[in-house]
Amino acid sequence: MLVIVPLGLTLLPFSARWWFAFAVPGVISLWLPRGAVSITLASIYLAGTLGLIALAVRDFLRHKRLRPREIALYTALATPSIAALALVAERSSYELFGFDLTVLSLTVAHFHFAGFAAALIAFLVAGPRTTAGDAAAISVPLGTGIVLLGFFLGDPVELAGAAVLTAGMWLVGWNLWRRARQVDRTTGVLLTISAAVLVATMLLALSWALGHVVATPYLPLEWMVATHGLANAVGFALCGLLAWRRLGTTEGAG
Repeated sequence: MLVIVPLGLTLLPFSARWWFAFAVPGVISLWLPRGAVSITLASIYLAGTLGLIALAVRDFLRHKRLRPREIALYTALATPSIAALALVAERSSYELFGFDLTVLSLTVAHFHFAGFAAALIAFLVAGPRTTAGDAAAISVPLGTGIVLLGFFLGDPVELAGAAVLTAGMWLVGWNLWRRARQVDRTTGVLLTISAAVLVATMLLALSWALGHVVATPYLPLEWMVATHGLANAVGFALCGLLAWRRLGTTEGAG
């Protein structure tokens, strides 16, 4: 809320200085006991995420185009609202759609990193309008959407989504690796780390989804958070966005 999203927003042709006014209450709500105060603060954050959706709608109405990279961009701007809705439910001790509070709390993190950061970086790598860039830009939102449907339709659907998302993220990683060879050393190291992390983390995601469909081994939830989750948050999302920040351009984001 206070790092990945505002960092990502600086890479876009939008003015979002207002974000912290909504994000700070959201973060505070995580540290308070469940109850009226934390629910109110989480609801303020939810309102802020709706502002991101409004930015997406305004951009679409202005340009009236929906190429793969726009789909990735609008997905990035929409997914924090899913995280915020889960946060409000979790702070309310309400099992939204039947999901327990642990799943809801993980959803908050998941849709900031696997949602916002992944789709945003997919948008950024699609800048040169290459086939690989467009494929990444469309497959990351598609995979994310199928995984979300899998929460409701069952593990096989979630596995299909994980496969599509993994393919998309590996395409993102390949584009990041190619870009790393064209920039200064520090930026190249950040891009390389961001790309390399995806090889391992998405294999973990696939093994998790596969293990819930067939009898194959997979890490327990706590280890998935400590490995897949942490590596994606720091290695992929933070390093990737810092690299693009150093580049100082979204390569035709307008």
